[in-house]
Amino acid sequence: MPPEETALGRAVLRLENLSKRYGERAPLFEGLQLTLMPGEYLAIMGESGVGKSTLLNVLAGLEAPSSGRIWLDGAELGPLSDDARTLERRRNIGFVFQAFHVLPYLTVAQNVALPLELLEVAAAERSQRTADMLQAVGLEDAANSFARELSGGEVQRVAIARALVHRPRLVLADEPTGNLDPRTAGQILALLRDQIKANAGAGILITHSRVAAETADRILILDAAGLSPLSRVS
Repeated sequence: MPPEETALGRAVLRLENLSKRYGERAPLFEGLQLTLMPGEYLAIMGESGVGKSTLLNVLAGLEAPSSGRIWLDGAELGPLSDDARTLERRRNIGFVFQAFHVLPYLTVAQNVALPLELLEVAAAERSQRTADMLQAVGLEDAANSFARELSGGEVQRVAIARALVHRPRLVLADEPTGNLDPRTAGQILALLRDQIKANAGAGILITHSRVAAETADRILILDAAGLSPLSRVS
């Protein structure tokens, strides 16, 4: 097992020789090596079909890797039971999806509070943390609104608030601005980055857009051979 501690502290995420294939087909990716430290925000790019979204599912424990090992905040996911893996995901991972996945029958505040309810956070703390997060994303005045009453950018802010309200160690964002206009997309990307940094977590952004990727600390390209650096953002 690789050491959990470095001079910079404990890694949020470590991958060791991670591979994924389906049946006898060629692997989507193989031999992935990655260490993500607290405060790091990483963008992963690549052509369609190389397995970027699949990689996020594997990192979250939603799909099993074909080979290799994953550590999330020092805990190896592979040996965990399904229930333990679900709890680890619920506690330590936040998802932001391109399609939002905001629940239309819940208010903005109820959507954001949902991860805290699943973690059985006490009502008073849940209410305060929800209010604080809505203020952070500029939606405090929309707390009692429903998704149908919001713009696309506002709905995506709800999705970001929901992904971050439980202060996850790792945020996974899958093309979170693909349905938004460039100006709103820029605002959402800045918000996502700032909130990940403020929560002292780490984040991975999956994107086809070089402009979006440039908001990250570093950019990697995913292909069948693995992950390779594209550039480092100053």
